[in-house]
Amino acid sequence: MPSVLRSLLPAVLLILSALAASPAPAQPAAPTPSTPQGAAAPPELKVATRVLPPLVVDQHGQLGGFSIDLWNAIGERLGARTALQVAPDVRALLEMVRSGNADFGISAISITAAREKEFDFSQPMLNAGLQIMIRGQGAGQGQDGEADPLRDLLGLLFSKAILVWLGIALLLILVPAHVVWLLERRQKDGIIPTPSYIPGIFHALYWAAGTLVAQGEQQPRQWLARIVALLWMFTGVVFVAFYTAQLAATLTVQQIQSGIRGPDDLPGKRVATTRGSTAATYLRQMNAQVIEVGRIDEAFTALVDREVDAVVFDAPVLQYYAANAGKGRVQMVGPLFRKEDYGIVFPQGSALRKQVNAALLALREDGTYQQLHDKWFSVK
Repeated sequence: MPSVLRSLLPAVLLILSALAASPAPAQPAAPTPSTPQGAAAPPELKVATRVLPPLVVDQHGQLGGFSIDLWNAIGERLGARTALQVAPDVRALLEMVRSGNADFGISAISITAAREKEFDFSQPMLNAGLQIMIRGQGAGQGQDGEADPLRDLLGLLFSKAILVWLGIALLLILVPAHVVWLLERRQKDGIIPTPSYIPGIFHALYWAAGTLVAQGEQQPRQWLARIVALLWMFTGVVFVAFYTAQLAATLTVQQIQSGIRGPDDLPGKRVATTRGSTAATYLRQMNAQVIEVGRIDEAFTALVDREVDAVVFDAPVLQYYAANAGKGRVQMVGPLFRKEDYGIVFPQGSALRKQVNAALLALREDGTYQQLHDKWFSVK
């Protein structure tokens, strides 16, 4: 028996040493906190917008403004990333949403019955409407918005058009003055008492200026100078006629413009707005002379340059311009009319609309919406 145990002992020791050298079963690796299992990256939404202060403001290449701040707050609640795509106008913005190149659009987009047939809209994100903007106190209005005759007269006398006409008159006077001086300087009892250039040329200039606006007191003696004088008198008649017409046209435009105080004064007036806007549709219904431009800043320039009588557009946009870049040059007149709401526009049947509406209502309830509204629309 002991011999049997001794013979089995090496085999038992060999088995025990093999078991001791075998590796332990591998434990499953715990997931690292930086890469949680089952988590997906937040979606990136393509957002169509257009620059239209204060709704969307281009701040040195970075977009800001009420609409952008509002969407950033909504997107944070949804956990969504955003890729902004800037459209040149509202038509292009709506086309980007319609074609699927953008998941939705946000800027200053009016909710209308016609658009509701093609798109879905969010809850209203801003209550607005149309308003009228005309040239301001620096262009002929007094403190109360009424016409100021003295300011009108001074503005007319020093306007660009009048200065151009005065420059033309000066050039016209110089030519016949030199011709008559050259022909009359040696004539006895002529209109030029001395052959010297100075002061002889001043006598010639006085004669030419007087003949331009009225018949001169003296007439040249030399026959060729008399022909020049006759032609000059005819030129003076034509010049005065054109100059008078220019003054009459300018005064008429001022009178028309000063008469705009509300929507009922718009028929027949030259009114600028943007192409494809609800304002353009309204103005055509009012029988105004609609001047449609690609961007609203072009309408502002046309108003200041007296190319149009007024600008009609979304009230928040006009009020922002009048209080900032246009301060002292333009002013708002009349009440808010054709009241409308702005909304976020989606393709029809978009599943995103319900989520955005829930986030927008939550922002109203917790006060975030009011903070953003006060930031961009409060009167300072």
